[in-house]
Amino acid sequence: MKKSISYILFVGLTITALLSCSSKDKRGGRNDTPTSGTISFYADESFSPIIQEEVEQFEYKFPKAHLKPIYTDEITGLQKIKDLKTCLLITSRGLTSREIAYLQTKRQVPEVFPIGYDGLALIVNRNNSDTCMTVNDVKKILSGKVTKWSQIYPGSKRGDIEVVFDNKRSATLNYVVDSILEGKPINSPNIFAAKTSKDVIDYIDKTPNAIGVIGSNWLNDKRDTTNTTFKKNIHVMSISVKEKATPMNSWKPYQAYLLDGRYPFARTLYCIVVDPQKALPWSFANYISSPIGQLIIFKAGLLPYRGDINIKTVDVKR
Repeated sequence: MKKSISYILFVGLTITALLSCSSKDKRGGRNDTPTSGTISFYADESFSPIIQEEVEQFEYKFPKAHLKPIYTDEITGLQKIKDLKTCLLITSRGLTSREIAYLQTKRQVPEVFPIGYDGLALIVNRNNSDTCMTVNDVKKILSGKVTKWSQIYPGSKRGDIEVVFDNKRSATLNYVVDSILEGKPINSPNIFAAKTSKDVIDYIDKTPNAIGVIGSNWLNDKRDTTNTTFKKNIHVMSISVKEKATPMNSWKPYQAYLLDGRYPFARTLYCIVVDPQKALPWSFANYISSPIGQLIIFKAGLLPYRGDINIKTVDVKR
């Protein structure tokens, strides 16, 4: 009797997993295929511009496929994966060994693979001409050791430094704590959380003394096919690993500087797939890592994970 009960529970869990991320047919099973059907999936909101590009191109190639991204924060997205409420999550970290082991107890084998890199950008108001800062300056601001612009730029009249993030539970904030502050909490007294990345840009546009922390994929000017122009209504700060920041030793989150490591705040984008059927969620995730999907990432101003990229030095004669 115990074996029968265990078998019934196992079947119940399996069916729940299969139904959680797709539409159902009349038999109660999944009806999506690698190139057709309707599914929803989760992605961290800070990556929504590039995800939307990938979705549009995938649906153009496969007209019978319909993808519905749900943009949320990283913590919520990871919980949806662990609860088997989605088959696909796109965010800025992979699964821990404990999270993988937990999914294995549910008879699920997750697939986690990187798809690209973006830069964690610091942005300021377009009227702010102080746009070079060291990594140590950033750490001091986020830890609360520095609270005024004059402590970084002597003579500055901008007053208190306000720091604005997209969301309290976002991949952006998690990266700052884990990778910039090395696990230490953010203690700045003037930290604010907007609802979305767009709200961060809008706030910086109106607030001369603020610094916004945002994914660089939100900043590229779509009119510039070279991906070397950021949005006109804000300034993107240049960051230096040296003791003192100058225009000659500080770098913005351009693709070339993400590639060669000169820009220090680079993070990896991951697809986390829990799709035992190997149907539409699995197919879309693999499309992003395919040559076409990687080219979309490249054209969006981010650095693709796969592909040979060479940087050439060009002498410009004036």
